[in-house]
Amino acid sequence: MQEKPKVLIVGKVRERVAEQLEGAVELVRCPTALAPGKLAPGIAEGIQGVAVSGSFDADAIGCLPNLQIIASFGVGYDGVDVGAAAARGIVVTNTPDVLNDEVADTAIALLLNTVRRFPEAEAWLREGRWERTGAFPLSKLSLRGRSVGIYGLGRIGLAIARRLEGFGVSISYHTRSRRAEAPYDYHPTLIGMAEAVDTLIAIVPKTPETYKTINADVLAALGPNGVLINVGRGWTVDEDALTAALVSGTIAAAGLDVFQDEPHVPGALLAAPNTSLLPHVASASVATRDAMADLVAGNLLTWFRSGRPLMPVPETPVR
Repeated sequence: MQEKPKVLIVGKVRERVAEQLEGAVELVRCPTALAPGKLAPGIAEGIQGVAVSGSFDADAIGCLPNLQIIASFGVGYDGVDVGAAAARGIVVTNTPDVLNDEVADTAIALLLNTVRRFPEAEAWLREGRWERTGAFPLSKLSLRGRSVGIYGLGRIGLAIARRLEGFGVSISYHTRSRRAEAPYDYHPTLIGMAEAVDTLIAIVPKTPETYKTINADVLAALGPNGVLINVGRGWTVDEDALTAALVSGTIAAAGLDVFQDEPHVPGALLAAPNTSLLPHVASASVATRDAMADLVAGNLLTWFRSGRPLMPVPETPVR
């Protein structure tokens, strides 16, 4: 009888992944990405697949000499050292598409909350202030007549753009290269787009090229009526520059679902009255997380059955 492949589940991966794999593979669990180095040699040598949410670095990869595939839970896989994996011919997969709609919906909701202050208005009602002191103050900002620039027009960026069409706003985008199929204004530079719009939505991955690209110059270009929305990675925004821009009135407001050092959020952003802040919940629904878990399991199962994972990342040695 053929021996089942051994799959290591690292850290807090959704339990549904194990449920989907049960019976088809032999499961091994460890609490953190550093734990593979503490596995007994006989166990470490038998691991052929890994399911992980978050970090899995070169040291962890190096502890598993017969590893074939790393299935990452999430569309972003910056915590996995894809270079170290590719150098050994190890496949890396992620879970795109299944969370596009949820993240796009969150981007629109965060934009509306930021310009119209709906969370504060609800708190006003719940605290009894509507009855005691009168109507909630008029919101200074509106979505009407805005020009929106999307920084990153990948799968999720396109889903955001399509939703924005229904609001009658003008839509622009900046990526490394023009997308011929996209019917929106293209800007070859981020600062050029910021100069042309008053609302910037960031949905780019964490890469060396995106580090703090939304800086003081970009925020100044956005202008005093400007609004920044980030549902990509906190890595992309210079939080010190953003705080200064919010306090000085360089821009009008910001809505953030992601932060540089999560779960830590700078006190200055928490204190700023012109921010709407969420604890990285863009894809955080049961339905979406279940679909992501199913895709993690599916990537592993199809690899071991056919050698063809469902969603290999671009840097991986398998197409």
